[in-house]
Amino acid sequence: MPERPQADTAAKAPKAPKKAAAPRRQARGERRIAQLLAAAASVFCRTGYAAASTNAIAREAEVSPGTLYQFFPNKEAIAIELGGQLLRRAHEMHGQAFLPENLDRPLPELLDAVLDPVIAFNCENPAFWALMHGSGIPGITQEHEELHSGLLTRVQGILRSFCPDGTPDEITHVSNMILGIFKASLDLILASEGAERAAYVAELKTVLLRYLEPMVTTSGAH
Repeated sequence: MPERPQADTAAKAPKAPKKAAAPRRQARGERRIAQLLAAAASVFCRTGYAAASTNAIAREAEVSPGTLYQFFPNKEAIAIELGGQLLRRAHEMHGQAFLPENLDRPLPELLDAVLDPVIAFNCENPAFWALMHGSGIPGITQEHEELHSGLLTRVQGILRSFCPDGTPDEITHVSNMILGIFKASLDLILASEGAERAAYVAELKTVLLRYLEPMVTTSGAH
């Protein structure tokens, strides 16, 4: 009997599964997470962390609570993710504000160069202030303390440059006072808008300039 031709196995081989679905699902998931985090930021700013709820966040995001729970098990998990993102941005912003070349500027220009990006970040991300100072979540609190410590070190470095005759204790006390003045002023800045906000920013710079100018003049720096 004549041999039967071999079957075309390549033609009958099963088609490879499409691989585009997984990236699309991943992209949709990332968009949903971003949507939930933006909604959480709005709720935390409006009500504070303690009074916020997952139901309120879901309503703000216009999704069901069940959809929210697909991505986050509870409010704390949302706050930790949002806080982590904001802390990373804050570290980047501090790097831009405290550039080494800023030390060569006169004191008024230095204040502009450092304060403007820090204030802009807080105004653009009001949830940062709400979470860092109102959540009480251990992870966020610890990371914020590390951020504050790094900020204090940067301010001390600037003061040592401008006031080389200052003792370590004096530098520490003045640095802490600067941050205290800034934090108190930031409450007023964040609570206002437009011309009123600009006025408070100008007042903050005036206060710090008048506070620091005698030290710089006395030291003979810059």
